[in-house]
Amino acid sequence: MTRRYSFPEGHWDWPVKLTHHHAVRAGEMIFTGGQVDLDAHGNVRNIGDLEAQCKNSMAYMADLFADLDVEFDDLVRLVVYYVGDAADEAHLMELLSQIIGDTARPVISMINMPELCYPDMLTEIEGVAMRRPDGTRVPKQCHRLDDMPYLPDGFSHVLRSGDMVFTSEMSALTSHGTVEAPGDIPTQTAKTMERLTRALSAVGAELQDIVKLSTFYEDDLHGSAWRKAAGLRSAYFSDPGPAATGIPVPGFAQEGLTTKIAATAICAPENDRKRRFSWPDGHWNWTAPLPYKHGNMCGNIIHIGGQVALDHQANVLQSGDMVAQTRIAMDNLSKVLAEFDATLDHVVKVTTFYQGSASADALHENLLIRSNSYTAPGPATTGIPVPALIYEGMVIEIEAIAILD
Repeated sequence: MTRRYSFPEGHWDWPVKLTHHHAVRAGEMIFTGGQVDLDAHGNVRNIGDLEAQCKNSMAYMADLFADLDVEFDDLVRLVVYYVGDAADEAHLMELLSQIIGDTARPVISMINMPELCYPDMLTEIEGVAMRRPDGTRVPKQCHRLDDMPYLPDGFSHVLRSGDMVFTSEMSALTSHGTVEAPGDIPTQTAKTMERLTRALSAVGAELQDIVKLSTFYEDDLHGSAWRKAAGLRSAYFSDPGPAATGIPVPGFAQEGLTTKIAATAICAPENDRKRRFSWPDGHWNWTAPLPYKHGNMCGNIIHIGGQVALDHQANVLQSGDMVAQTRIAMDNLSKVLAEFDATLDHVVKVTTFYQGSASADALHENLLIRSNSYTAPGPATTGIPVPALIYEGMVIEIEAIAILD
């Protein structure tokens, strides 16, 4: 399989030298890293202007797509990290709908954060697109469903493109933007999972088809909400379950909202639905029994849940040490890949959540280690600072998508 990497001349750049590229095309899949409003020297532009930063981030994404011979109409997913409130979230969704037009209709996730990786950065946007290697479009089924969170006309609640299925974030938000059962974790979890199940069924998929589950949840940063919600969510899955990442946030833009969940599923024909799952011997574990696996492979696509610096009894290793934990997490990522006869050089997209604030030093402390783990040209990347992760002393979590040749 031919891989193409994109880093156009004059594109924004980090202020440090990295192996990472801004986008990767492998087969019919195209992944961009988080696009931001920096200049070619790593300086933040349009300070204080969320709309301008959003427009410029999407202009950079358009440049990447043009470089890889795809268009916004090929989009299947947008993930938007932003600093702002509920009004900002609503405005950004409408703005993005206008930018991409009314025919792409991808799914979307909107995650508000206290800060992003560089001071004064207000948004970071990543995209997934699909187009066949011969240049023809992959047919899409795009569905907007009743009794779901509000979306502008340019977005779908669930999308199927070939065998790939993507959902927008599911939550207890109503179509009018209000929150059902504010602060009630069990009720909101049940509503969210019911909506996820219904969205998947609209395109002929089931929960068992999910290969990656991405959860953001409000927590007091001591893990109490995670323990309650994780047990409720896990009851919907049989073992072996999907790869999963769960990230605590101080709160959502909508007061009283406790959880947002998005999923990727693969609905291969029955005779091609063989899946392999990875849980290396002695690998780290959670404090509670869960059905999720560290990785899975369906066809030639590998999804790996967030890898961290824990042992098999969920003890934090090298507590608070970002450098040491980054190396451990990358080693764990390599171990999961190895079970599929893959290496880090098969990774096309990596996303990292790390304990930190809007600080170049905090980002670069782990980014350089991660980048140096890959042979150039490296994968597309997104790095998001969070106030804390699930366990005290755990400071980094790294998830990845890899594609075998």
